[in-house]
Amino acid sequence: MYIPNYNRPSDQDVQELLATFGAADLITWTDRGLLATMLPFAYDSPGSRPGVGPMGSLLGHFARNNDQWRTPSLGEAMAIVRGPDAYISPAWYATKREHGRVVPTWNYITAHVYGELVIHDAPAWVEANVRRLSLTHEAGRPQPWSVDDAPPTFIEGQLRAIVGVELLISRIEAKFKLSQNRSDADVDGAIAGLDARDESAMADAMRESRLTGNDPVVRAP
Repeated sequence: MYIPNYNRPSDQDVQELLATFGAADLITWTDRGLLATMLPFAYDSPGSRPGVGPMGSLLGHFARNNDQWRTPSLGEAMAIVRGPDAYISPAWYATKREHGRVVPTWNYITAHVYGELVIHDAPAWVEANVRRLSLTHEAGRPQPWSVDDAPPTFIEGQLRAIVGVELLISRIEAKFKLSQNRSDADVDGAIAGLDARDESAMADAMRESRLTGNDPVVRAP
């Protein structure tokens, strides 16, 4: 990934992104060519448990009928993790009114997460992953749904239909493109434009980057 120095996030920012994102595109290079599936993931940080990758692990599950888990990856697998993204209009820039030498761009937060892919087909592992993902994403609801709300025999059947997957992270390339190369006036204009369009996630990320003088800590949506 091309990462100018001013778009390079801190390790803390990358850890926060991995701890709060929802789903990622898991991509493998195989003897059948490229295969990809969008999957929800949980993140285990480095040292959080035995067997975790040197830079942590992403944990999720495939549908059993998805051939990607059965097809060996030739080398590293990659998960593309995304934070907020948004179109940035040059009409929002103060410099547009000064000299007009401006063009559109796209701001975004992303990480390319690489590592070894491990398949887990033990029922206990798969159930623990499903429960963890459900607890995480139901946490904000007034009456969170629980796996235990469904009949046990139904859950058992659903668990037999999926296979666990873990990406043992060996390296991460991350980029937080938040108009860091623009003037303060241009950034203020872009934030105002995003706010007017109700694109608060990107506006807040840019606002926090301005306040700290660094890349933002990414908050959960």
